[in-house]
Amino acid sequence: MAWYNFWQKQNTEVEEKLNPAQSYFDHKTEASREFTFRYERAYEDLEIVNRGVNLIVDDAAEIPIAVGGQIQNLASVVKGIKRSRVSLLLNKEPNPFQDISTFRRNLVTDFLLDGNIFVYFDGVHLYHLPSSKMVIHASDSTYVDKYTFNEIIDYRPSEIIHIKDNSFYSIYRGVSRLKPALRTMILMKRMRDFQDNFFKNGAVPGLVLKSPNTLSEKIKERMLQSWSIRYKPDAGGRRPLILDGGIEIDSFANVNFKELDFQSAISENEKIILKALGIPPIMLDSGNNANIRPNMRMYYLETILPIVRKMNYAFERFFGFELKEDVTDIPALQPELRDQSQYYSALVNTGIISPNEARDHLGFDPVEGYDELRVPANIAGSAANPDEGGRPEEGEENDG
Repeated sequence: MAWYNFWQKQNTEVEEKLNPAQSYFDHKTEASREFTFRYERAYEDLEIVNRGVNLIVDDAAEIPIAVGGQIQNLASVVKGIKRSRVSLLLNKEPNPFQDISTFRRNLVTDFLLDGNIFVYFDGVHLYHLPSSKMVIHASDSTYVDKYTFNEIIDYRPSEIIHIKDNSFYSIYRGVSRLKPALRTMILMKRMRDFQDNFFKNGAVPGLVLKSPNTLSEKIKERMLQSWSIRYKPDAGGRRPLILDGGIEIDSFANVNFKELDFQSAISENEKIILKALGIPPIMLDSGNNANIRPNMRMYYLETILPIVRKMNYAFERFFGFELKEDVTDIPALQPELRDQSQYYSALVNTGIISPNEARDHLGFDPVEGYDELRVPANIAGSAANPDEGGRPEEGEENDG
């Protein structure tokens, strides 16, 4: 019996064959806390990661869901729920404590950083469960035996909506979209730390004090302490020092700030991270907006909508109603106004749609008397009756 019917048996006996290969699958289902923690730190510390993740999260959370009719012959998990209730949960009020935007943004953030989304349905409301604390207990015969949150609370499969991102090694848990860029994020963090330490040490590379004589440990420590107290560029001044006894200063490293800027390397690494997330780098390049519209459209079609569809398919399978993303108010997916007007004008003038149907698509109110189709006519006859052709009838001749 399939896992989604395991907890809700119907009165009618339905024979379902189990998957004989289920017991041989890789049943490692725990979250890799080490990697998830790295992604979370990168999200908090690196500007480009924070901006890229927030861009996807905010855009995906703003797309409403159109709830259609009930899907026939679909063995959904929830039985007897109304369409209006599903629409309320997915578009307005998932639970008494969160608005729909906060709820969705939490889901998409988990999806990007961990590769998984877990939602608990108590029979009335939906609640988000942090995926990094969820453990999936695989079943050797069906699919999932149970879910455990924070090693304390157990949930039945019929209570959890699980949405996973793509992964190769596991059929249970998805992989974070930041994982391919982990090396790049670590490299950027180390470059930033190197710059911070450079300024923390007074923006001065290491120096070597050369002495022709052998100094005792006591004199060395006193000299280093005197140097560190009196020569502090980060404190606002460079107090001159007098070196006697034949002591000279030698540069240990020939490094200046320009060589430590790493600006070109950081820019290239930022593009790698944006591409891993599925964001065209040109969208965040304010200096070149020549191709911004086609890149915006590609960004929605190839990044935002696939994420929204994965979520909708999971909710659709759980509740049993057809769910579609409503993109009518997304500017990046709408045609240009000139192209849009020519398109609907052609449909109206060729009799495909009525003027009021075109006005409805364009967001205008209907006009009385514009519900009929326009029948195009030509000199050879009428398109309403192709059998009638030839020259149009002439009027009465004027004998005068």
